[in-house]
Order: sequence, then C-alpha cells, then structure tokens
Amino acid sequence: MVDIKQFIKEAEAKMEQSVEYLEDELSHIRAGKANPKILDGVRVPYYGSLAPLSNVASVTTPDAKTIIITPWERSLIRDIEKAILDSEVGITPENNGEIIRLGIPPLTEERRRILAKQSKQEAENAKIGIRNARRDAIDSLKKSIKEGIPEDVEKDAEGEVQKIHDRYVRKVDELYVAKEKEIMTI
Repeated sequence: MVDIKQFIKEAEAKMEQSVEYLEDELSHIRAGKANPKILDGVRVPYYGSLAPLSNVASVTTPDAKTIIITPWERSLIRDIEKAILDSEVGITPENNGEIIRLGIPPLTEERRRILAKQSKQEAENAKIGIRNARRDAIDSLKKSIKEGIPEDVEKDAEGEVQKIHDRYVRKVDELYVAKEKEIMTI
C-alpha cells in the first residue's frame, strides 16, 4: 500500500528548502546596511587553497555603515584585500595595517531598483521550486490511484498539498515584500 502522508511530507520538505534557499539568497543582497553575509562568497588564498573569509578573519559590524575585518594573521591583510576587490561585493576596502574597513556606500535609486528586481527574481525562483514540489507530489498521488488508493482519498491529499503550497507561496511573498521594503527604505 502506498503511504500518501509520505508524498505530502516530501513535498513539504522540498517547499521548506525553497524558502530556506530564498532566505539565504536574500541575505546576500546588499540593502545599504552593513551585513557580514555579503562577504560569504569571498574566498581568500590560505596555505595553498581558497578558504572562506570567515575562516581566516573575524567579520564585525560596529555600525550600520561599516564592516570591520580583523585577520587572524597579519600576513593575510593583502590577500584579503585583493580577494574583496576581485569579488562581486563592489566595495573598495580600506586597510590600516591591522584591520580592513569596508564603508557601505548609500544606494542610488537606480541601484535600489536593480536590487529589488534581483530580489523579485530570487522570490520567483523559490516559487518555481515550490510549484515543482507540488507537481511532483500530485503526480505521485495520481500514480497511487493505479496502486489501489481510492480516488476521494487522493483528491483530499491533493487538496492538502495545495494548502501547503499556498502557505509556502505566501511565506515567499512576505519575505520578498520585507526585502523590497528594506532595499527601498533610504
């Protein structure tokens, strides 16, 4: 006998992953405020391999417009500075020999619109993931009819998958609206 609850759990797990991925992606979009997560993609050469910045230095935000990077080894300052310049962060680092300071510039109106558009695209990608999970679950449920599940049970399960889908799409919309507000607030 086919376990319908298993199809629903799998679909919900995939939808949850889509929302978590969206939260992670939105946290990397710079909204004019200092956020250490914008440096997550920066890799620094360290003993022959590329290491994440957070593995070779401490990253702090003393105020809303500044990120301070304190390398654990002074010899890494040049490498960290170069890695930040080569990355897609788009901020020029200032180095005083002991720490690296990143001043977060205010966003222009055009840049705000671009970031809002990027956020919308990420939200749309998450919705696509959620829809795909719903489609896969419904396909599995329809196949289970051939294996002896009553049609009314299958329809009820389909309705439950749809409710879960709607809940996660609302969550994505809420995340996007909050990020758009954060980006557009001067």
